[in-house]
Amino acid sequence: MPVAIITGASRGIGLATAFRFAEEGCDLVLAARTAGPLERAAEQVRERGVRVEALPTDLADPAAAAELVDIARGAFGRLDVLVNNAGAAPLAPIADMPTDSFEATLALNCGAVFHATQAAWPLLVETGGGVIVNVSSMASVDPFPGFAVYGACKAWVNLFTQAAAAEGRPAGIRVFAVAPGAVDTELLDGLFPDFPAEQRLAPREVAETILAVCQPSLTFSSGQTVFVRK
Repeated sequence: MPVAIITGASRGIGLATAFRFAEEGCDLVLAARTAGPLERAAEQVRERGVRVEALPTDLADPAAAAELVDIARGAFGRLDVLVNNAGAAPLAPIADMPTDSFEATLALNCGAVFHATQAAWPLLVETGGGVIVNVSSMASVDPFPGFAVYGACKAWVNLFTQAAAAEGRPAGIRVFAVAPGAVDTELLDGLFPDFPAEQRLAPREVAETILAVCQPSLTFSSGQTVFVRK
């Protein structure tokens, strides 16, 4: 049975992706920062009839990635898909962003993607190849004012995806970025409470795209950033 690691899995896009992968029969390793919501999410996913391991951890810590991969190896003996979804989107003008917020944003949006990819790579190779999906954003090409750092991080994700795809090709590792517009999540409500409902993507719409790029028969090219618009 295929095995996937999904980060940022306790809510929003990550949880919707976990549900969608479970519906396809994938066993899962889920990670998020807060234990309570993550375990509730894991229980909901287990109700779909798949095996689920859950690790409450801060993906900004490089050691967290290695621990996630160790869990996948120990529990399931393989890894087929890594979904790098954990991220943070602080809204602040360049002149007002504190240094610690800038560094934390880079650590989660860029560092966590790199470290998880690096940690997962050997197990993906052992499994015979697989797919890495990095969740990006429309902000990577069209950032709102106040999203300079977040948008720049997601642009880095898009370029890292291209580079990783080129390196992964000989090993059968395909790499994609999925870049949605505004998604109907608690994060969006906190940042833009008046954002029009008709312009919001449902988390499941993004999850469907994440699943689609993992399919062997896909029409997307490895290294591509796939934009999801309403």
